Amino acid sequence: MITDKPGLLDEVRSRFAHVDACPFEGPRVFFENAGGALRLKSVIETSAAYAGYPDNQGRDNPASKALMAAIDKGRADMRLFLNASGGQIFVGESGTEVLFRLVRTAALGAAEGGVMLGSTLEHPASRSAMARWADVTGWPHLLAVHDDATGTVSLEEYQRHITTDVRVATIVQTSPVTGMSVDVPAIAAAIREKAPEAFIIVDGIQHASHGHIDCAAYGVDGYAVSPYKVFARHGYGFGWASDRLTACKKEQVVGGPAHVWELGTRDAGAYATFSDVVDYLDWLGSHFTDATDRRARVEAAAAAIHDHEARLMGAMLHGTGNLRGLAEMPGVTLIGGASTEAREGVVSLVLDGVESGALVNFLSAEGIRVHIRNDDHYCGNILKPLGLRSCIRVSVCHYNSLEEVARFLSAIEAATENRGAGASQIGPLRWG
Repeated sequence: MITDKPGLLDEVRSRFAHVDACPFEGPRVFFENAGGALRLKSVIETSAAYAGYPDNQGRDNPASKALMAAIDKGRADMRLFLNASGGQIFVGESGTEVLFRLVRTAALGAAEGGVMLGSTLEHPASRSAMARWADVTGWPHLLAVHDDATGTVSLEEYQRHITTDVRVATIVQTSPVTGMSVDVPAIAAAIREKAPEAFIIVDGIQHASHGHIDCAAYGVDGYAVSPYKVFARHGYGFGWASDRLTACKKEQVVGGPAHVWELGTRDAGAYATFSDVVDYLDWLGSHFTDATDRRARVEAAAAAIHDHEARLMGAMLHGTGNLRGLAEMPGVTLIGGASTEAREGVVSLVLDGVESGALVNFLSAEGIRVHIRNDDHYCGNILKPLGLRSCIRVSVCHYNSLEEVARFLSAIEAATENRGAGASQIGPLRWG
């Protein structure tokens, strides 16, 4: 675990920009990681360098060859990060766009006369893509229903809908609202058992910064990542597509190579910044294994990240020191319950008698950055069945500390003690 290595958490934090202070507001605790993780300082430096290079790819000059080498390394590092064998790695405009392309290609390449299967837990990125192409193909779009109490969707619920007619299936690996993960290998295996030719696509966008990814073991056909949620930067997403999905017809330049997914010239800096991410994970993992293999060190980093965040989640939900956790505080309702098992870095909650936006503002005044989630097209699938108009989402990452969790719990404790002192609109009122 990261905190078991003296000084390592400080070293980790030193590699990220703005880890304890906002460049606009000053000192703060950053618990808005699900909205986009902090950036590695190396990513910022690489982004600036590549933004300044005037040369293009595919030319016979040293600068162009250097760009091509960075792209090749980036693809290799993305493949290593996912442990994806075969198939193709490609970069798109965002993780959402990547999911749309994977789903579209699968729907148009699958055998006729079937159904498309997803779940109500999914982010609209995959669910909207599936709805769109179910409409185009005329296939039913079936939805496994997530459990409000646990904040996830079970294998058993998926199995209720799996038949030989499944043509395209989507699985969200972790919910960005409940923070609960899904058993991707088991669900994929269940689909393969009854519909071996189905295309299975995984939304790994929320999961990617929190733990282990192993596409080779999942037995799926597509995986999507948004690098800005994995310590890189905005402006691109990347995906992996299996050989069989890549063989399907897709948008391409006429006469171009059949295996190519990318349209036009991509930003070499996008690939290079993700190499920075994998380099960082390689460095972190070297503190937990003596292995020289790069993938083994990335896996060791993933395990250390998962364990550290589990400790943070346990403290947030069940207390640390003399501070009680959210699960014991009066008036606090936790979305998805108080379980730490399968939870990945996110706690969403409401406080009775306090409007969520006011609570976000109060925490901001206390120097703690969190985010409101509303019953809208992004989060209505989770909030509407609970009868909630909004909630606040608190999201941590492995560079966060127990001291920061304690500071958050103290602030929420103050909020619970004073929630009866005024109306639901807290506004600028300061407690404590």
